[in-house]
Amino acid sequence: MFRIGIDLSGTNIAAGIVNDEMKIVRKGSVPTGAFRDPDEITADMAKLCLDLIAAEGLSICDIESVGIGAPGSIDPVKKKIITAFTMSTSNYPLGEKLAGMLGCPVSKIFMDNDANAAALGETVAGAARGAKDAIMITLGTGVGGGIVIDGKIYAGFNNMGAEIGHMVIKRGGRKCSCGRRGCFEAYCSATALRELTAEALSKDKDSVMWDDIGRDITKVSAKTAFAAKRKGDRLGTLVADRYIKDLACGIANLVNIFQPEVLCIGGGVCNEGAYLLDPVVRIVRREQFTHVNRVKTKVVIAALGNDAGIIGAAALGR
Repeated sequence: MFRIGIDLSGTNIAAGIVNDEMKIVRKGSVPTGAFRDPDEITADMAKLCLDLIAAEGLSICDIESVGIGAPGSIDPVKKKIITAFTMSTSNYPLGEKLAGMLGCPVSKIFMDNDANAAALGETVAGAARGAKDAIMITLGTGVGGGIVIDGKIYAGFNNMGAEIGHMVIKRGGRKCSCGRRGCFEAYCSATALRELTAEALSKDKDSVMWDDIGRDITKVSAKTAFAAKRKGDRLGTLVADRYIKDLACGIANLVNIFQPEVLCIGGGVCNEGAYLLDPVVRIVRREQFTHVNRVKTKVVIAALGNDAGIIGAAALGR
């Protein structure tokens, strides 16, 4: 039997057919067209799934379950999107609507938050495969994350848990989009890294970063400081090292609270690879409460990339 995983984002609807070994055998995507009529988005989602099923020579009867990972607040029991940045409505019965369009019972539809689904994906088929307790954080536009305990997604009593990005790491610090100050997201998202780099450059006109961005401050990216650090640039090193220390602080907090077997780091910033990971691991090992223990949390780069959401969504029905 096969399962379908759907990763709904503000940009694309990505879907894949996943086999019993949790490997994607066929996948595709279509633009989301966020904030359209939600029924239109759902219809595109259904068409994508049916096209993939047909292309693989299957029928909907061969699909054991369909899982959806969506941004925002999800009710996995009622299979509704409570609020989401991709839709212009709330309390939308996505599970029921999609089941009707696919021609399958609603009992075959499973839903959860997209970050939770990605964490589950890494646990069943990625860098945390085999771990019962794992955490994934994603360093992108914001800082997202998911927590898996005893093989199951932890979401709190109201399905709003695991908002890792809104854990405060500096009381009274930088303003976060959520309204608080000092949040993990305000220091360690790719957006924050870009802003911190631009702020540093505005005060220093001698950095090699100015040449790297063609003297155009709008060209600063999350890669700028790390690229300059590799060249030995003083300011780039200062910004990158500050980012690494803040990231390690947040990760050490998560390790101390949950003691997961594996903590995966995903998102665009992770393209820095060992250049980012190695110093982070050194700091976390030193600062975690269990620093004297022989057995410690393994901190790794996530392995599945954009496929984590698809595989994790498919795994919701297991």
